[in-house]
Amino acid sequence: MGETTAEASSAGLMIDLIISLDGYASAEGWPGWWGLEGPEYLAWLEKEGEKEYTFLLGANTYRLMSSMSEEAAAEDSGFSEDEGASLTGLVAVPKIVFSSTLKAPLTWPNSELVTGDAVAAVAEMKRTRTGPLSTLGSLSLSRSLLAAGLVDRFRLVVFPVITGRTGRERIYDGYPDVSLEMVNSRTFDGRLQLLEYVPTVLSGPPGSGPR
Repeated sequence: MGETTAEASSAGLMIDLIISLDGYASAEGWPGWWGLEGPEYLAWLEKEGEKEYTFLLGANTYRLMSSMSEEAAAEDSGFSEDEGASLTGLVAVPKIVFSSTLKAPLTWPNSELVTGDAVAAVAEMKRTRTGPLSTLGSLSLSRSLLAAGLVDRFRLVVFPVITGRTGRERIYDGYPDVSLEMVNSRTFDGRLQLLEYVPTVLSGPPGSGPR
């Protein structure tokens, strides 16, 4: 019926997303983190930054995040202090960018370009690397890696907002059916909910049998 999405490997892969309650990654006119970040969540983000992840990005996310990181480093950037620190901190983090349109060398420091098939490249990374891998945004890339059975952990931080009118970037469109076994949960600042799962891609609804 189901197929676990990742076998034991040297480098674990996590899809890591922030999300509104109704399934959007962002909303037009709303600030970063929907304006709901608090001290517990920000402290947790800082500790997560010490875990030496290698981030996986698609071309669109690379263009957006590299531009925002450069902007955040400038004076009077318009970002909050916490947003600016988060964005500028990405400069030092190793990043792998999957794109057939970008050209090397990439200008954002510590960014490596992969022009071939992302699924095949990540499968090889999981066999040959030892450090943790995590997506950074990149909804299409995340969806492809999940569907290919490469994801070890699926982690969300759910923000308590519904952005039915202004929501942008619907996260789950095009996903396969997936069952989720919860392995961790936590509440930040009395309002943000962290949910971490082991995902299993399904070939059909539970109990439907072979197709």
